[in-house]
Amino acid sequence: MALYFDHRIEAPDTVGSPSHIGWHPVHPLLAVASVSTTSGGSVDMYLEQGERVPDTHVERSFRVTSLCWHPTRLILAIGWESGEVVMFNKQDKEQHAVPANHTADIAILAWSPNGNCLVSGDRLGVLLLWRLDQRGRVQGMPLLRLEYGQPLTHCIFLLPPPGEDLVQLARAAVSGDEKALDMFNWRKSGFGSILKMGSQEGLSFFVSLTDGTVHHVDEKGRTAQVASTDSSIQTLFYLEQRGALVAVTDSLLLCLFTVTPEGTAEEVMKVKLSGKTGHRADITLIDSSLLVTAIGETALRFWDLERGESYVLSPEEKFGFEKGENINCVSYCKVKGLLAAGTDKGRVAMWRKVPGLLNGHGAEGKEKWTLQTPTELEGNIMQIKWGSRKSLLAVNSISSVLILREQAMSSHFHQQDAVAVWNGKQVVIFEPSGATLRSAGSFLCESPVLAMHEENVYTVEPNRVQVRTWQGTVKQLLPFSESEGNPCFLDICGTFLVVGTDLAYFKSFDLSRREAKVHCSCKSLAELVPGVGGLTSLRCNASGSKISLLLSKADNSPDSRICFYDVDMDTVTILDLKTGQIDQRETLSINGQETKKSQALEDERLTDLVPMNHFWDQSEPRLFVCEAVREVPSAPPQPADRSMPAEASTGRVPPQADVLVLSFFVSEEHGFLLQDSFPRPPAFQTLLGIQVPHYYFTRKPGEANLEDQLDSRSQCIPQAVGRRPLRDFVGLEDCDKPTRDAMLNFSFFLAIGDMDEAFRSIKLIKSQAVWENMARMCVKTQRLDVARVCLGHMGHAQGARALREAQQEPEPEARVAMLAVQLGMLEDAEQLYKRCGRYDLLNRLLQASGQWQRAIEVAERHDRMHLRTTYYNYARHLEASGDCSLALSYYEKSDTHRFEVPRMLAEDLQALKLYVSKMKDKTLWRWWAQYLESQAKMDAALHYYELAQDYFSLVRVHCFQGNIQRAAEIASETGNWAASYHLARQYESQNEVRQAVHFYTRAQAFNNAIRLCKEHGLDDQLMNLALLSSPEDMLEAARYYEERGEQMDRAVMLYHKAGHFSKALELAFATQQFAALQLVAEDLDEKSDPALLARCSDFFLEHGQYEKAVELLLAAKKYQEALQLCLEQNLTITEEMAEKMTVPKDCKELSEEARRALLEQVASCCMRQGSYHLATKKYTQAGDRLKAMRALLKSGDTEKIVFFAGVSRQKEIYIMAANYLQSLDWQKDPEVMKSIISFYTKGRALDLLAGFYDACAQVEVDEYQNYDKAHGALTEAYKCLSKAKARSPLDQEARLAQLQSRMTLVKRFMQARRTYTEDPEESIRQCQLLLEEPHLDSSVRVGDVYGFLVERHVHAGNLQAAYKYLEEMRRRLPSANMSYYVSQHIVDAVHQGLGLPLTCEAPERMRHNSVEEHKGADEEVAEEVESGP
Repeated sequence: MALYFDHRIEAPDTVGSPSHIGWHPVHPLLAVASVSTTSGGSVDMYLEQGERVPDTHVERSFRVTSLCWHPTRLILAIGWESGEVVMFNKQDKEQHAVPANHTADIAILAWSPNGNCLVSGDRLGVLLLWRLDQRGRVQGMPLLRLEYGQPLTHCIFLLPPPGEDLVQLARAAVSGDEKALDMFNWRKSGFGSILKMGSQEGLSFFVSLTDGTVHHVDEKGRTAQVASTDSSIQTLFYLEQRGALVAVTDSLLLCLFTVTPEGTAEEVMKVKLSGKTGHRADITLIDSSLLVTAIGETALRFWDLERGESYVLSPEEKFGFEKGENINCVSYCKVKGLLAAGTDKGRVAMWRKVPGLLNGHGAEGKEKWTLQTPTELEGNIMQIKWGSRKSLLAVNSISSVLILREQAMSSHFHQQDAVAVWNGKQVVIFEPSGATLRSAGSFLCESPVLAMHEENVYTVEPNRVQVRTWQGTVKQLLPFSESEGNPCFLDICGTFLVVGTDLAYFKSFDLSRREAKVHCSCKSLAELVPGVGGLTSLRCNASGSKISLLLSKADNSPDSRICFYDVDMDTVTILDLKTGQIDQRETLSINGQETKKSQALEDERLTDLVPMNHFWDQSEPRLFVCEAVREVPSAPPQPADRSMPAEASTGRVPPQADVLVLSFFVSEEHGFLLQDSFPRPPAFQTLLGIQVPHYYFTRKPGEANLEDQLDSRSQCIPQAVGRRPLRDFVGLEDCDKPTRDAMLNFSFFLAIGDMDEAFRSIKLIKSQAVWENMARMCVKTQRLDVARVCLGHMGHAQGARALREAQQEPEPEARVAMLAVQLGMLEDAEQLYKRCGRYDLLNRLLQASGQWQRAIEVAERHDRMHLRTTYYNYARHLEASGDCSLALSYYEKSDTHRFEVPRMLAEDLQALKLYVSKMKDKTLWRWWAQYLESQAKMDAALHYYELAQDYFSLVRVHCFQGNIQRAAEIASETGNWAASYHLARQYESQNEVRQAVHFYTRAQAFNNAIRLCKEHGLDDQLMNLALLSSPEDMLEAARYYEERGEQMDRAVMLYHKAGHFSKALELAFATQQFAALQLVAEDLDEKSDPALLARCSDFFLEHGQYEKAVELLLAAKKYQEALQLCLEQNLTITEEMAEKMTVPKDCKELSEEARRALLEQVASCCMRQGSYHLATKKYTQAGDRLKAMRALLKSGDTEKIVFFAGVSRQKEIYIMAANYLQSLDWQKDPEVMKSIISFYTKGRALDLLAGFYDACAQVEVDEYQNYDKAHGALTEAYKCLSKAKARSPLDQEARLAQLQSRMTLVKRFMQARRTYTEDPEESIRQCQLLLEEPHLDSSVRVGDVYGFLVERHVHAGNLQAAYKYLEEMRRRLPSANMSYYVSQHIVDAVHQGLGLPLTCEAPERMRHNSVEEHKGADEEVAEEVESGP
């Protein structure tokens, strides 16, 4: 809460009424120009409380027309109506006249941004630019002179771009350079060392004229018109961020121009503002986007330049304003966010700007502003201005000028029986005397801060703290060195005093003795917390062991961290309320600091906070409390005014911000423990202190506590102060000290989570609030066992029952969430349900708590199973709330609108009819038709029944109206069963039997149709209906025919169709209906009666239908008879018959031997019939794989033979398969050759494998003349034969010797061919020796040897020798074809070379490719043979 004290300026009696006022931009100095009819005009300067500054009176015989302060220095430029310009230096008390160059009223005065130049302009349009020194004296001639010919109205300078050094310094600061950051920190940069802003002086500006034109003057003095309006410009603004120029004319025409760096302007918007003309408008600009206009009306008019929107604000009568009170002037203070306006009734209205909301979106329009209590003055306020760093408000009410100075409410909380009040100059001590306070001492002292303890008063002066008596006598001095700074913060808690300095040093003292003793030596905050900006507040606890400090950043904005210094351990702990983390730093003498981080605030809602106030309990040293505001990006907390004590500072808190109160237990063993957190109650303004069992707050004006008013003890608590009990002390506010200590221990143990100790602390306390707090803690610790005890002590029967029922939930979090719901902790319950994924229970919770939109969102995203139910419940809620239109929408979403909407709109039939017509839903149409039918509106009902396609109802209504023909047409066209049935009933009641039977048939009501046919003898229709009807109806019809004794074939057929085969067969045999008997027998299967099957089979045997008889015998499971019949009648056994003859293994009717015998008989029969595959299958099922293989071999199916041999894994079968494959053309199929080798190998038939390799060798010689492959095959044959277990060792030895001999001969021939290139003679000699071998032809063909000799001699040119060998080969092989061994062109070459006639031989035999592809198979099989037994 803040009040404004008005200070009337102490103006001399000789001055007249004030005409102009102007604040210095920095210093609290107000210049006031006055007009007197006798003496002319004068200017005086005043301080913040209205004191006139001596020797500052400037007087002329002319009126003052303009005032302009220097941007930084104490120099005032004064313009007079004579054209004179006077520079007054307040520092030196000197006046310096500007050379006379103006001859008319001075209209404009404006300083350049750096304050080195001054622009002056008069009513004749003459504009001059002067350069001045630091004392305000003009240097030389004008830098610029321009003549526009029209009176000047405004001048605005453009800010120059930042200098290179500032840009580089800013970049370095952003990148983390601490030296650069220090340059921006006024404490570390030498108290305001000025950075160079750039090489340019910023001499570019805009001027406006009364003819509505705007001109630009650049750095070189060139001027150009850049804009034009319809009338004189009364206000001109430049928006630096947007690079735009705003002009408002006398006719309230708003023009917006965009400005380029070169100074050219382009119009982008022109708007006519509302308001009356003819009155001088006072216009101010807020945040470069909002224009506020006061035109002597009852409201302020706002225009948003960014959104293009407008609105008005009016003073409200409930705040004390009069009806019809007009606003003349307006001014805005950006620092305080206050908009001040002066009225013609002498009141100052103020609106405070609402900060941005927590979700990042600020208020819009008039919602941005909150009207404050006005300040009552006198007269007609014509001028109002904010100014100086202290944000003072000057008010000109024609007759006098007043300065409004904000005084925040001061408050302090301490255990002291005296009160000290001081205003910075004088201290007055009061002590209680009954219901009043009496003065106990006073003294003069210019101390900005003050503290009291018992009989001592502590004040400060440079570099020391004074300990005084109540009368001001100095008893002791507590000195500080110059490096430590000047004391500016004091706090006393218990018997300890802590002092902070302006250089961020602090020291504590023990006050328990007669004189103060140092308890903690002086510490530097910069050394403890590197990079900190400064110190804004400090406190100590009751034992003096902990000191808490609030910090500021380098830009003097509040820091989110709280620093805690442990005096005993010499450690620093930092609690960051923005992140919720604790940073513990241990001070080390050598290596600096060691840092340990941990999380203190797990709840995300307790983050992004900035501390404002902090306190320790007056007697409990562990209990710490702080007041924190939510950090809002769009409205950051403002730093506290350093000239005011921390207790009185309210500038840190954005108005109506989200403020929280956090209390902690701070201990050495457990660190920081959050004890409680809650929003500051709306009736309270700020936290004042804490003393168990209460928090103490200052109240907002008019927010008296009703409970205090009713309480007789409220006299001891002033209405400006309120209190709230600690969470665990609700109901125990007046407890004694043992109880208070027990409750403190309870709170402490709850904070650390030790439920057992907490329970022991309060087991003797009978307070429902205590047990409720412990139950709430059980939600955090999930101790449901303790929670049951707490609910019992609370008498919370409903909660105990709900907790017992919740034990059925499988998730522990869901059970704890139910406890949270019963205790009203809905947010905790919501988090628990989310954690365990029970969105169905979360949905129910949100519905029960009325959070319907969130419930729908949860159902749509996570609980779609209950989405329609949620829609339905919300619709019921909306209907109960009277919002029928929205309820209708959600009934539709829940798909219950077909019933619920008619019910809901039953009282509004017109709306219901419109809804039914709009929805075009068949169900709704049918419902509406039924309603109309109940109202006897048959024609309308028929219309809606037809729309709903409810043909049954159409037929029903037409029948009711007697329109049977139309009903028959509808039933016939639509085929609707219900309609046809109803119509059939109508025809039956009218004895129209055939029509009734027809429509019963269309309605599929065959039993009724059959009933009518039997009653009226319609036998022809009866048969057809019975065949279409159910088996029961068929039986009824069959009995009907049987009883009548006529048409017995129909009876047999119906018995057959109804599934009564025995009855059908019996009747067929009895009536000798063989055709029907055959039809019935076709449907018999194994489920039928065996006797019946046997009887039917005999019947078919008698009539020569053997196949049907076999099927029935098989169905009767007479396998032998069926098989014998097949053999006798030479019936082909199909696969289906064979499968029926295959008895399952688990059959109990046949033994395993009988089963196998039957299968072998079936297989044998199949073999005789040539069904080899089927025989193989049956032999396999019988377990005789050899016979199965023999059957398969007869089929000749190579693929199945190979597969069967592979899966059988029997030696005999392998050998049989290999023998079969060897009978094929295996030379052309490598896979067959590979299978032969594999099967012989797996069957351990190495002798047969050796024979196969021998055959392979012979093929290689005969077919391919490949002796290399032949030698390899012979080698493999030798290996296999040597490993084979022969019955006759002599025969085996003979075969081995034969193979060895053949291998030798082949190898000799191979060697002879290879050595020909190296030694031809030896090669030929070897071939000749081979020809002399007696059994050569069994290993090496003689023709190949002769052919080799002929070819070699021809190539050598020895044709005679070649011819000799040709002739010898013809003699030795008279029947052989020569071209098979020697190519025909070689023979021709020999004959031509010797001049012999050519011989005609048979065509050369086509040679096949050598089986190179067998190589891989040979090698693989060779490996198997070598690894064999």
